[in-house]
Amino acid sequence: MKSVILYTTDNCSKCVGAKMLLGRREIPFEEINLAKDPDGRAKLSELTGMYTFPQIVIDGETLGGFDELRAADRAGRLSELTAAA
Repeated sequence: MKSVILYTTDNCSKCVGAKMLLGRREIPFEEINLAKDPDGRAKLSELTGMYTFPQIVIDGETLGGFDELRAADRAGRLSELTAAA
């Protein structure tokens, strides 16, 4: 399975939703909470071009936020995006 990194912050309902969706699909992920890390937020913004949370990165490729994660799941693409190459 490809690596899935979920960048989150505190008090974020979409972050909770993303964790629940990944959990329901039994997709392992690493959570990185950037609530108290302004330098980490700046670096993430440079990497992904996004400022919102959550942000999902699969094998180094930015998927997007919760809406994109949910859309990939509904389209049946999430399992293929996270499957080993």
